[in-house]
Amino acid sequence: MTWSASQYVQFEDERTRPVRDLVGAIPTATATRVVDIGCGPGNSTEVLAARYAGAEVTGLDSDADMIAAARKRLPDLRFDTADVSKWSQATDAGTWDVMLANAVFQWVPDHARLFPSLIQKLTPGGSLAVQMPDNLNEPPHLLMRETALNGPWSAKLTAAADARTALASERWYYELLKPHCSRIDIWRTIYQHPLKGGPAAVVEWFKGSGLRPFLAPLDEAEKAAYLQQYEAALAKVFPAMADGTVLLPFPRVFIVATR
Repeated sequence: MTWSASQYVQFEDERTRPVRDLVGAIPTATATRVVDIGCGPGNSTEVLAARYAGAEVTGLDSDADMIAAARKRLPDLRFDTADVSKWSQATDAGTWDVMLANAVFQWVPDHARLFPSLIQKLTPGGSLAVQMPDNLNEPPHLLMRETALNGPWSAKLTAAADARTALASERWYYELLKPHCSRIDIWRTIYQHPLKGGPAAVVEWFKGSGLRPFLAPLDEAEKAAYLQQYEAALAKVFPAMADGTVLLPFPRVFIVATR
C-alpha cells in the first residue's frame, strides 16, 4: 500500500494547519536535534524547521514517493526512508530534543509500547509532539466501511477496516505517559474544513489518506465503482452549499509530552 505525495498535498493548507497548532504548543524552547516522524511530503518538516532554526532536522517516512517529494521541497534537510515502528525500537538513533509525529501514529499499532519507547529517546526537557486523526466513527469512515461491505469487492476488503489503529481515550494516553514525563498537554480539536467541489472533494481528500487501504486491493474498474458508490453515500451526508462548498468536520487528538 503506497502513498501519493501529489494526492496528499491537494489539501496542503488544511493538512498543515494542525501541524502549526501542534508545533506552536511545544514548550521546548531551543533544540539541537529534531526529527519529523512520518514526514510525508515535507510540509510538517518545514513548520518544524522554521520553529527550530539552526537545529539538525531529520525527516523520516516509510514511503519512497513521500521522501522524494520532501527532498525536492527541502533539499538542505535530511530525509530517510524508515519504518516508524522499527525505528522507535532501534538503539542507534541517539537522543532528540523534539520529536514530531503528525498524522502518522494512527497507522502504527501498540501505542502502549510505542509512546514510552519514544519518550526514552528524548533528552531531559525534550518533547514528543503528536497529532492523530480521531475520525473512525465519523461519517466518511463509517461510509467507507459500509461501501466496502456492500459491493462485489467485499471479499477483497475484509481487512481494510483494520489498517488503522483505533485511538484510546485522552485519559488513557495521559495515564500511559505520566510516569515518563514532567509535563503532558492533551487536547482534541474538531476542524471544519471548507472544501470546494461538493462530495467529490471529500472523496479527493480521503483518497490521500483514509481510503488508501480500501482502494489498494481493487483493480481499476472496481476502484471506479467503489468511489462512485462511496460518493453517492457521502452526498446524502454532505450536501453542497449554493457555491459548491461542503464543510468537512475533522476531529484530531493532540499530545505534547515533555520528558
